[in-house]
Amino acid sequence: MAQYLILIYEDEAGYENPDPAVWQQAMEAHGRFAEQVVELGGTLAGGNALQPTPTATSIRGDVVTDGPFVETKEVLGGYYLIDAKDLDHALQIAKLCPAPFGGVEVRPVMVFE
Repeated sequence: MAQYLILIYEDEAGYENPDPAVWQQAMEAHGRFAEQVVELGGTLAGGNALQPTPTATSIRGDVVTDGPFVETKEVLGGYYLIDAKDLDHALQIAKLCPAPFGGVEVRPVMVFE
């Protein structure tokens, strides 16, 4: 099995002042996703949601600034680390990852010998 990171990019505006039903639906969808990873023969090795971009601190060289590097509509909002047989298997799993206000990116984790 190889490790892949599923990066969740969404428009944060969808979560700014959510109705409690929106949060409930999101939590249920992510819970179901965790179950589906196992059903498909993968392993969920970790994952987290990230605080909104205004909480970010960026560093470039010796310069430290508040906020993210760039202004963009969709931002990295969370991730899952999975074990999958290969890229095709990782993509099959990633297609099930909830991202109602955006999409996901799949990247293999680099292995150092």
